[in-house]
Amino acid sequence: MISRHLARVIAVQSLYEWDFKGGKKEDIEKSIEHNLAQFVKDTKTDKEGIKFAINLVTSTIKKQKNIDPIIEKCAPEWPLEQITTVDRNILRLGIYELMFSDYKETPPKVAINEAIELAKTFGGENSGRFVNGVLGTVYSELGEPLKEDDGKNKNKKNMKVVKNKTDLTNKTKK
Repeated sequence: MISRHLARVIAVQSLYEWDFKGGKKEDIEKSIEHNLAQFVKDTKTDKEGIKFAINLVTSTIKKQKNIDPIIEKCAPEWPLEQITTVDRNILRLGIYELMFSDYKETPPKVAINEAIELAKTFGGENSGRFVNGVLGTVYSELGEPLKEDDGKNKNKKNMKVVKNKTDLTNKTKK
């Protein structure tokens, strides 16, 4: 079984390639196919892992118009086009998982930690700290969802988080 971490590696590589080539929606399928084909050759894979990677990439791109203003808000001294391509796409993936994915599937701290590890692996010397700072800001703005989750009252907590997700997204549109 392919690990979710390895699926995220495929996702980041695909997002990087897509963004590097100009971010055209029609190019994303080619990018995913290329990266998956290479990955299948190098590792043991399964349909679940591949499906997870494809979902991460396509969902991140679908939410890009919501995600990019959040990056700009949470890293105001770094215009989006000045952030390295790899860091920008790790942030996009991290914010997608943090704000738009199911918390049962990917808890917020897992999304943040995974993004930091990807930044340390693929980014520059300070990428891990930069990604940590931006995602930490997003997490704080969301009200630190599931911070003290003990498995009880999940529905109540998730309703609060959904409201906060909407609030953060709306704040960036102003």
